[in-house]
Amino acid sequence: MNLNFDAIVVGSGISGGWAAKELCESGLKTLVLERGRMVKHIEDYPTMNLDPWDMKHGGKTTQEELKNYDKQRRWGVNEGNRHFYNKDSEYDYGEDKPFDWIRGTQVGGRSLIWGRQTYRWSDDDFEANLRDGIAIDWPVRYKEIAPWYSYVEKFIGVSGEALNLPQLPDSEFLPPMELNCVEKKLKKSIAKNYSDRILTIGRVAHITKGTKMGAGRGPCQYRNRCDRGCPYGSYFSSNSSTLPMAEKTGNLTIRPDSVVTEVLYDEKTQRGTGVRIVDTNTKEVIEFKAKVIFLCASSMASAAILLNSKSDRFSTGLGNDSGELGHNIMDHQLGSGASAKYEGFENQYYSGRRPNGFYIPRFRNIGGKNKGLNFLRGYGYQGGAGRNDWSEGIAEFAYGPEFKSAMLQPGKWNIGMGGFGEVLPYHDNRMYLNYNNIDAFGLPKIVFDAEFKENERKMKEDWKIQAAEMLESAGCK
Repeated sequence: MNLNFDAIVVGSGISGGWAAKELCESGLKTLVLERGRMVKHIEDYPTMNLDPWDMKHGGKTTQEELKNYDKQRRWGVNEGNRHFYNKDSEYDYGEDKPFDWIRGTQVGGRSLIWGRQTYRWSDDDFEANLRDGIAIDWPVRYKEIAPWYSYVEKFIGVSGEALNLPQLPDSEFLPPMELNCVEKKLKKSIAKNYSDRILTIGRVAHITKGTKMGAGRGPCQYRNRCDRGCPYGSYFSSNSSTLPMAEKTGNLTIRPDSVVTEVLYDEKTQRGTGVRIVDTNTKEVIEFKAKVIFLCASSMASAAILLNSKSDRFSTGLGNDSGELGHNIMDHQLGSGASAKYEGFENQYYSGRRPNGFYIPRFRNIGGKNKGLNFLRGYGYQGGAGRNDWSEGIAEFAYGPEFKSAMLQPGKWNIGMGGFGEVLPYHDNRMYLNYNNIDAFGLPKIVFDAEFKENERKMKEDWKIQAAEMLESAGCK
């Protein structure tokens, strides 16, 4: 077994896959360590082509099975995708306050189940801390990051519409997906009734034209089965793109089933020298060495590894001189908005199952101009419109020929949108390690102690009001 490499990458999700690709293409012998099992593109997508009637429970998950996903079920675990989500019965974490940590522990990580919405930050984002006097200033600005946005987007493929908005810079776009008739109606209404906001199709990491490098990546087939793994490689995942490109160099070694417990630190050289792992199958403890170490195990898991990497020099975790490691958790707040019915367009439908929705970019507090609002920062909306299916009629308890005929017709149009808002950094929003609760690999359990505060609550109230007003102004009920 080779124990020495030029570089080590911990984690194989989106950031880990990219690190592996760049390091391998630069000529470095690179070891990728993944806590979970091996998942090979196409070969390990067991439900990718199954229809609901092909699955034992019609795509649903039984109450008995959901007991294994007590926390992951908050994000839509079902019979078709559950093999890509952690079982909480095996990967549990603690909650001093409720916190949704959605995890996919396998080669490819959450790149197999992410929402694929892909948006650039703007100067508003990079300058906000300095402008608002909160936390610390970002050490970079948009113009420094812009070329790297382009570099990534050209490789992964991002579909969308160019808008030339200062708060949402345009990407290197492939052709946009199309809004349906009700979404177009809402777009026109917003343009007519508001001067500060616009509706566009979502900017999504799907190929809509041509091909991209990787494992034979081609255009989206509009199946909307993305979270089962895409056999066409149409959406960006580590498994279909970055990892195959890294493997192509001959410099990549992937080792699944490897729990990284800590980063090794040399007191004399004052540098990290490698990592210690536990093999999940044999429980063997192994040390791998390298001059370059990338922690890409997700923001929470990487912080946990650093907190557990203790030495005489770093008694509270590697690099934790400030005491801030594990603090200032910031996650999007979401989960509310508005929904409605739309009467009309009864003779119109849409083709395929578009794996994307519409997007309304941020329009609050642009350029530091508060305009009398009672909260800092801002939010955007994701949403979509569609027609109900045959299940709409179940609640009617009808029967007979007319009922059967109605079941063959599309249902009423409905539309909805939900906000995604920025969360400010608070020192007391934290994760920590509970050394009184040790798992099977000798690691302390991660515990979350974080909550949304007054600024977030006020922001959410505003986006609920604005969402309802926009739908009402478009004639929705």
